[in-house]
Amino acid sequence: MKIILDTLYILVAVAVILLILFQGRGAGLGSAWGGSGESFSTRRGVERITFMVCIFCVALFLVLSIVKLLV
Repeated sequence: MKIILDTLYILVAVAVILLILFQGRGAGLGSAWGGSGESFSTRRGVERITFMVCIFCVALFLVLSIVKLLV
């Protein structure tokens, strides 16, 4: 059980890191989605999906952290 939990914890941590890198506005990997410095009020398309998946992964990371603390 502990090995599965540790593996899942590492995979979610790497996913959070990559998703945050993809979200950068202006420079960095965020420009791959068309973020060339324009300013608009809502997220659309791939940027919105990436943002929502990132929120889900961070919440999962928090839950896994608490579970690892208790196990």
